[in-house]
Amino acid sequence: MRPLNIALPITAQSAAAPAPAQVTRLHVFVRELRIDAEVGIYHHEYGRKQPLLIDVELEILAGPIEHISDTLNYEEVAARAQQIADAGHVMLIETFAERLARACLEDARVMQARVRVEKPEALAPRAAAAGVEMILTRA
Repeated sequence: MRPLNIALPITAQSAAAPAPAQVTRLHVFVRELRIDAEVGIYHHEYGRKQPLLIDVELEILAGPIEHISDTLNYEEVAARAQQIADAGHVMLIETFAERLARACLEDARVMQARVRVEKPEALAPRAAAAGVEMILTRA
C-alpha cells in the first residue's frame, strides 16, 4: 500500500510564528516543613511542644524573574511559621494555619495562600496525621 500524499492548505494562522510564552502563574511552595509548637486544646498539650508538618503554596503575581527579589524566598515562609510557633501556645491548628496564611498575604505580590497543617501525633498510631487545609485569597 502506498502512502497518500495529501497537501494540507497552509492558513495564515498556521504559518504565523507562535506567540511568545509568558509566565501567567507562579506558585512558590514549601512542603513538609517541620515545626515544633505548643498547640492543642487538651491539658496534656500545654507546656509541651509537638511536631507539626506544614505545607504552604503561594500564588504570586507573575512577571519576569531574574533575581530573588522578583519572587518569594521560601526561607521567609519557614521563618514566619517559626515565629508563629515561638509566639506561644496556639489552641487550634486552624488558628495556626490562618495566622501563617495571613502572614504570607502581607506580601502584596501574594494573591492566594494555601496552608496545610498536620499534627502527626494527634491520632497516632491509628492515623498518620490529622490536620487542616486553609485557603485565603486576596479580595
